[in-house]
Amino acid sequence: MDKLSLHGKATVANPPTTEEMATLRPTLITGGKVPADVTRDICAPMDRSPTALWWGAFSVAFTALVVGTVAVTYQIAMGIGTWGLNRTVGWAFDITNFVFWVGIGHAGTLISAVLFLFRQKWRTSVNRSAEAMTLIAVVCAGLFPVIHMGRPWLAFWMAPYPNTRGSLWVNFKSPLLWDVFAISTYLLVSAVFWYVGLIPDLATIRDRAKPGWRKQLATIFSLGWNGSTRTWSRYETVYMLLAGLATPLVFSVHTIVSMDFATAVIPGWHTTIFPPYFVAGAIFSGLAMVLTLMLIARKVMQLEDYITLLHVETMCKLMLSMGCIVGLAYGTEFFIAAFSGNPYEQFLFFNRALGPFSWAYWTMVACNVIIPQVLWFRPLRRNLAIVFVISVVVNIGMWFERFVIIVTSLHRDFLPSSWSDYTPTIVELTTLVGSFGLFFTCFLIFARFAPVIAMAEVKGVLENAPRSLDHDSAPGDAA
Repeated sequence: MDKLSLHGKATVANPPTTEEMATLRPTLITGGKVPADVTRDICAPMDRSPTALWWGAFSVAFTALVVGTVAVTYQIAMGIGTWGLNRTVGWAFDITNFVFWVGIGHAGTLISAVLFLFRQKWRTSVNRSAEAMTLIAVVCAGLFPVIHMGRPWLAFWMAPYPNTRGSLWVNFKSPLLWDVFAISTYLLVSAVFWYVGLIPDLATIRDRAKPGWRKQLATIFSLGWNGSTRTWSRYETVYMLLAGLATPLVFSVHTIVSMDFATAVIPGWHTTIFPPYFVAGAIFSGLAMVLTLMLIARKVMQLEDYITLLHVETMCKLMLSMGCIVGLAYGTEFFIAAFSGNPYEQFLFFNRALGPFSWAYWTMVACNVIIPQVLWFRPLRRNLAIVFVISVVVNIGMWFERFVIIVTSLHRDFLPSSWSDYTPTIVELTTLVGSFGLFFTCFLIFARFAPVIAMAEVKGVLENAPRSLDHDSAPGDAA
């Protein structure tokens, strides 16, 4: 009789070997790890002093942040006339960066919430960093609408507090105000989801830390976690509820962002394809950024046993599928414009492909549609250098996608007499650099003081996790 029965269960007489089981269920964590190994490996970067490589990366990121801060301070003091905007192009770098950063934040919730509900256990090695990336990216995105207001000191008007200005209210019919509520809700739910998932790991850090500020902070934020069955049961219930609450946000937030454009009458914007198109693009760019960060962390923090080729290959498949959807959306836009018989729509897409900004359009197509097709080939999906380059290229292409959608729909108006070009100023360029500086500065601080991998969740998918804990394990290790 075969070692596996017809129902896939092992017979008592001939249990399957480790090699046979590996062919049925790939090993997620390599190296024969036990829970104590997970704790030591993931806490090691936090226990030792920062390396020269970390300080070098932090110095570059912080310098970019300072440059961006100076640019933002200058444009607030002088007004948004420091930008390259004109009467025709009223949106450009500011909203391009806003939509780009909101999209970057989508992969975190996708990996954490959606894949959790679908019981995809491979997510355990990347969800913590993806969640942190989500929070940081949403903060970066939220800065641009505030700056674009021209009077950022009045941003509190958009907050839901008792009105003291009589009949003067913000315009609740404006999609821009919908963005405020959508992004603030997304940030709040994502932050709670990230923090709740961090509690067991904070308990582990608390129990192994030496007396000092780190132990005190871990004690406060672990909320008295004791690792009991009752605690785990309630934790899993809350985590499941938060995952169910966060999942609709993956689709709703960028859908609302797309309505900034779709509710307008501008050719190229007034289209019903924008909500699914924007959501797919957001997940596409978010997955690319997760891959970029995790491939670096995998090498620098020596996490090869936890972020394996299986994780990289699976994320490449997801990224390829989203890239194909984005490519289909590009083609659909051209087809609908031609099929509609609307001369303004037809001219808009002709102008995108062959007009003054055609270089940006074809950069977008090359980065988002053509280059990712190499991921169809398994050897290339498992080549880390190639995957890293593609992930960077995809993020470049997705930034250009937002730029193309915004600028090429505006710079050629209905009347040729009002046509104008757009060139970003040094203030806009340094503000973009500063947003990347903020993102990488915050991520490096996160990687230095918090576990970049969810220890408790990884221990639950170990192939040979023992029933009893060894002497190096802590209450948080019970996972």
